[in-house]
Amino acid sequence: MNKTEFTEQLRMSLKGLSEADINKSVDFYEEMIEDRIEDGIPEEEAVSALGSIDEIKGKILEEIPIAKIVKEKMRPKRALRAWEIVLLILGSPVWVPVSAALIVVALVIYLCFWIIILCLYVTDLAVFLSGFAAIVGAFVQQNGFNTALFLVGGGIALIGAAILLFFGFTQVAKGMLFVSKKMALGIKKMFVGGKKE
Repeated sequence: MNKTEFTEQLRMSLKGLSEADINKSVDFYEEMIEDRIEDGIPEEEAVSALGSIDEIKGKILEEIPIAKIVKEKMRPKRALRAWEIVLLILGSPVWVPVSAALIVVALVIYLCFWIIILCLYVTDLAVFLSGFAAIVGAFVQQNGFNTALFLVGGGIALIGAAILLFFGFTQVAKGMLFVSKKMALGIKKMFVGGKKE
């Protein structure tokens, strides 16, 4: 595909964004193509090296805040007629609570990701502190050498488990952040729409 076809398809895939955002993104990718052409790369290769339209759309949407996308999508393209205003007012007992509930559900799901991540690290800290407390308790207790040895061994085992859990929880947290990022991108794509490649 040549540069003109690429820019037309990119512009169509971003049609839910504001004109300023569309123009900024298209200009950026046109400049990238032109720079590659100046470096001696054929036009078709320069375009194909950028990736698919869907991948580029995803990169662009990651950079734009969801509030800006929703605001642009909800902005009326024309003045509302009187009967539309009356229907909005009469339907508000239905659409306002439903909209509020959807927003609250989305926020709760987002917060759940962060709460789970926080709980994982708090659990890891508790295991580590338990191990440290067991080692300290070994020197404070008065039940004999065997009990002290058991507490030191248990404390070392808990500290080792905490170190291993830290690495495991870090991978889980990265995975959850990846999923939340993909969910946000999916929501943005629902609002933007646009023509598929």
